[in-house]
Amino acid sequence: MLADREFNMSKVKRRLATILAADCVDFSAHMEQSEAATLASLKVCRGIIDPIIRDSGGRIFHTAGDSVIAEFASPVECVIAANNFQHAIDESNKLKNIRPRLQWRVGIHVDDIIIDDENIFGSGVNVAARLEAACEPGRVLLSRFVAEQVKKRVELPIYPDGTRALKNISDEFEVFVVGEINQNDSKQGSTNKKSGPEGRTNSIPRLAILPFTNQSNEDEKSFLVDGIVEDLITEFSMIHELEVLSRQTSLDLGLSGQSFKEIADEFSLDFFVTGAIRSSGSRVRISVELSDAHDKGVIWSKKFDKVLDDVFEVQDEIVQATAGVLLGKMEVRSLERAKRKPTSNMTSYELLLRGKEQHHKFRHEANKLALEFFDQAIQADPDNGKAYAWKACTLGQSMARGFTDREMSEIFNDAKLNVERAKEINENDFECHRLLCAVYLFTEEFQLSLTHGQKSYELNPNDPRILSGYGDILVRLGEIELGIECFSKALDLDPIPMGQMNSDNRFRDLAFGYFCADNHELCLKYINQIKEKNHQDNLIECFSKNQLDRKSDFNLSEKVCWDKIIENIHLADLDKKNLLQHFVDSGLRRIG
Repeated sequence: MLADREFNMSKVKRRLATILAADCVDFSAHMEQSEAATLASLKVCRGIIDPIIRDSGGRIFHTAGDSVIAEFASPVECVIAANNFQHAIDESNKLKNIRPRLQWRVGIHVDDIIIDDENIFGSGVNVAARLEAACEPGRVLLSRFVAEQVKKRVELPIYPDGTRALKNISDEFEVFVVGEINQNDSKQGSTNKKSGPEGRTNSIPRLAILPFTNQSNEDEKSFLVDGIVEDLITEFSMIHELEVLSRQTSLDLGLSGQSFKEIADEFSLDFFVTGAIRSSGSRVRISVELSDAHDKGVIWSKKFDKVLDDVFEVQDEIVQATAGVLLGKMEVRSLERAKRKPTSNMTSYELLLRGKEQHHKFRHEANKLALEFFDQAIQADPDNGKAYAWKACTLGQSMARGFTDREMSEIFNDAKLNVERAKEINENDFECHRLLCAVYLFTEEFQLSLTHGQKSYELNPNDPRILSGYGDILVRLGEIELGIECFSKALDLDPIPMGQMNSDNRFRDLAFGYFCADNHELCLKYINQIKEKNHQDNLIECFSKNQLDRKSDFNLSEKVCWDKIIENIHLADLDKKNLLQHFVDSGLRRIG
């Protein structure tokens, strides 16, 4: 036996290598809750992790399914691979209907290792495993040696993250964190870690683009200033690695008179973008600053003096530079300016902005004027897809607000034709997919609604209109958790929607989501926060109280066509629809 062992030892390979240790967070707990779903989710994760490691030159050793040990010849390739699969898993969790959403911790170290057949040993493995255990979910933790080797060779943010006590290795082991993180968090170090404001547990940077100052001599140019800023908010909102307050919330904050600190505390902000615009003739001057929300320190600033025709390039540079500062000099997938430039015709662009300005007023005459501007924008450039999309949105506003005498079916068909034309011009216009999601929900073509809702969400995950619309179809089709997440994020980023006076619609969405989930306690919690209830709210409240054997003060016997109310809810679950119908038909005119 001793001779055999000595023989085997003679074949042992020892060398310096980069070791990656990864482990699935709370895997055992997930298995206890749902074994089949957890294994399916694990399979998706390993389908991401393993190919990325192998394609990056790594070798995976025999490990359990919920953990990975791999060795690389290059620390650079190792760090890039780890960052790439963490990012890919995060994106998969966001965009796919996967439950549970598994997260991974990763530790990376360079040291001497021993390879014996399919096994790997040595201090490098032990340190990497200890780093993994000390890492926060979704992140990558490096030893100093690795950080020094890769910092100047990768276009990724790498920050010191204090020290960790690594069992049997060191009580103060210096570590560094890599990847798409909030710089403020990473710079705190382990002894002063921010856990994040209540309700925010992710590390995605959150920013607000506040209204820019109009320094033009003509007040008439305010539409241009507001339009440019709205475009900037849209551009930032399309970046998956950021969270961005809505246009309406930013506008309200700009008019509120609150200090930066008060705004930052209320909305858990990390950064502000502020600026000024001066327009004179064909020239436009734009100054912009990116500031830290906590100490108001200026992180990046720049002034632009351009002809108006270059405004899209200026917007692009502002977004690219800001994203680069916040997220590191990585390629941000969401930024594809060439595909989203609305028009090269500046007359058409200005008319588009004038139309949007009127749309946002939510008044009868303004709605009519907006439609005229959009028609003029289309006449100036028949390929201005945004003008068709916003015309469709404005037609929808006229239907919902009663701003028209035309037949509803006529307006609906007109709006649909404009959306389809916009989509022909630009397949990747999120406005088109947002509107088609709503159209197909209305016509109860639920799978088509889901397809367009998911596409709009993939293109713009921060637009509260998209979050609300996508959430609507998700909860109807039983994807409750993701739907509630969408509703909650909409409330967080846009508590008082454009054209509204309060948060009723946000609470109404959440109440409906929990109604679909048969969680009547939480349904009633949000119903009770609605200040002005409609017939649907009253019906759902009555039904939920009945399910909980509670009394209701509302009388279903009032003269309302409850059949029509139920029909207009557009439930995909026919059993739930029949149950609600039976509740109304049962003769229970007063609960309890």
